[in-house]
Parts: sequence; C-alpha cells; structure tokens
Amino acid sequence: MSAIRLLVLGAVRQHGRAHGYQVRNDLEYWGAHEWSNAKPGSIYHALKQMAKQGLLHAHEIAPSTVGGPPRTEYEITEKGTAEYLSLLRESLLAHDQKPDVLSAALGFMVDLDREEVLGLLQQRVRTIRQWRAAVTDHYTPEDGPAQLGHIGEIMNFWVHSADAGAEWTQGLIERIRGGAYTFAGEGEPFVGVLTEGQENPYATGQRHPEDTR
Repeated sequence: MSAIRLLVLGAVRQHGRAHGYQVRNDLEYWGAHEWSNAKPGSIYHALKQMAKQGLLHAHEIAPSTVGGPPRTEYEITEKGTAEYLSLLRESLLAHDQKPDVLSAALGFMVDLDREEVLGLLQQRVRTIRQWRAAVTDHYTPEDGPAQLGHIGEIMNFWVHSADAGAEWTQGLIERIRGGAYTFAGEGEPFVGVLTEGQENPYATGQRHPEDTR
C-alpha cells in the first residue's frame, strides 16, 4: 500500500473541502514530504486519480476577482470515506507495512474510536509475535547470528525489528488505555490542519504548476 492514498484522503476529510495546495501544505506541516512519497506531484496526481475513481468529488471554483484559472476543491465522497477507513484500519493492523504507511495511520488513528484502535494494535502485537516465532524456527537468537554465517545477520535484524515493533506498539497501547489523545466520539478532536492563509513554518518553498489553481 502507498501512504499517499491514505494521507490525501485523510487530509481532505479533515478540511471538509480542500484544494490541492491546502492538502500539500498540511502534509508538509506534518513533515510527510520527509518520511513518505507525499511530494507535490504525487499529491496532485492522487487527487485527480481519486476523483476519477469516485473517492473524491471535484468542485470547480470560480476564479478570483484578480483573475487566474478556476481552482479545484475536493470533497471526500461516501465511497472515499469507506476506502479511507479501510486503509486506516489495515495500516494500523499490518506489521509488514513500510514505516511511512504506519506513520500516516498514526496521524489519523483518532478518527476511529478508542476501543477499536486498541483492538487493532493488540492484534498487531500478536501478529508480530507470530512472525517472530516463524523466524526463530530457523534461527536461535541466543546463539547469535554467526551460527548461519553472515546471512545470520538478516535473521538477527528481523528478530530485533520484531522485538522493537512489539515493544513500541505495546507502549502505545498503554498510553491509549491510560486516556491519551481524543478519539472519535470523545469530544473536540485535536486540530492538525492549517487554516486558510496560516503560515506553514515547514513549507518547502518549491512551487508546483497547480499551486496557482
């Protein structure tokens, strides 16, 4: 799965309606251009493609009084919301996703209710432990990687990654159980988007041809 799909759907959904530059600005504000493939070209391409797929509805907005082409604003559809929530759940659950996919899911996990997120993360820990057990069928961590020659370093890396992943996930579970964060249905959510005209201190400064739209 590509993180860009989840990121763009989530950003549009948070705004209600958003044009491409707003989506790009939000993702840069979150640092997504550093830890994912959320580059300007990818963002605008994803918006157009998901509009064609019926996940987003494209609204053509009249040009400003100073001239210029019409601006396209996007709004998530019912089909898009279902896709977004499905991607979010899958990304929290799957242990073998790329780090950018999990990072995107963490940014939107509060769109689900607390108990569901806890259930998904608990299943994630179980899956990681099952995966670790499958690796150790062929490799004994206590004997060290040298037992398999330098190839043993691959197994060693997998085991350490599994242990770190399970430990981190369990820590997140405990924080959420302890009342951290505001999840769906619990009150006013944390606002992680920029308002129109608000300066983005993390903007790349590089313009895209559609930034004027």
